[in-house]
Amino acid sequence: MTIKNKENLTPCERAEESIRKKFHKSIFTPFAKGIKQYELLKEGDKVAVCISGGKDSFLMAKLFQELQRHHRFPFELVFLVMNPGYNEENAELIRFNAEKLGISITVFQSEIFENVVNIEKSPCYICARMRRGYLYSKAKELGCNKIALGHHYNDVNETILMGMLYGGQIQTMMPKVRSANFEGMELIRPMYLVHEEDIIAWRDYNELRFLQCACKFTEMTAKETNSEEMTSKRKKMKELIKKLKEEDFETEQNIFKSVENVNLSTVIGYKDKKGERHYFTEDY
Repeated sequence: MTIKNKENLTPCERAEESIRKKFHKSIFTPFAKGIKQYELLKEGDKVAVCISGGKDSFLMAKLFQELQRHHRFPFELVFLVMNPGYNEENAELIRFNAEKLGISITVFQSEIFENVVNIEKSPCYICARMRRGYLYSKAKELGCNKIALGHHYNDVNETILMGMLYGGQIQTMMPKVRSANFEGMELIRPMYLVHEEDIIAWRDYNELRFLQCACKFTEMTAKETNSEEMTSKRKKMKELIKKLKEEDFETEQNIFKSVENVNLSTVIGYKDKKGERHYFTEDY
């Protein structure tokens, strides 16, 4: 049996070894914990792992491969890539990274970028909604019952603060959601407990280069930049959390816990699952 040195490993082998060893505790463990804690995966599931071309979704694909090798029950994976209108350089980078990392992708086309490029109000929100609809539709066509998106721990915390400061409500990005429009389909977020800084560390350790944002609004080359980090509400939340974390390391964790520890007896009002509003005066 030949034992390869780190220098002799292929990019795919190196990425997988780093998940098993160097990043097992910081990445694979919270990934597996999230799946177990939120019951995201069941025997017989066929999951469309949605790859956008960025660091989060590509790492998610590798984590799913690793989980499939060692999991106690069988499930199927389809690595689904939607091309919403990428320029050829960006589309080629996705294909290159998939081959480099040993991920057999299924690619399909859509015209989302062309459809939203002239929309002035909330184009990113509309684009995201349209993307999700196309992904659900294609995944169902392929026999999948779930789609997996690469949102991570930091996305969750930013969403919580955005809801409070800009939406006047307490809400979060849920780890799983049943589709209202595609019967029997479910959206899961298995990276829910994985921190973005650890994803970045994995990417840089393996010397990988992914897409950031490649839409018509921020058209860029395949080189990953921070151009998508333009002034925005989400960027403001990211910066706010960073500043608060510098003052008190537990702040980030407490933001996350705040939506797990809601005490209805200490809030003025809330909406139930049917959307009906209730006030504390009802039981006062």
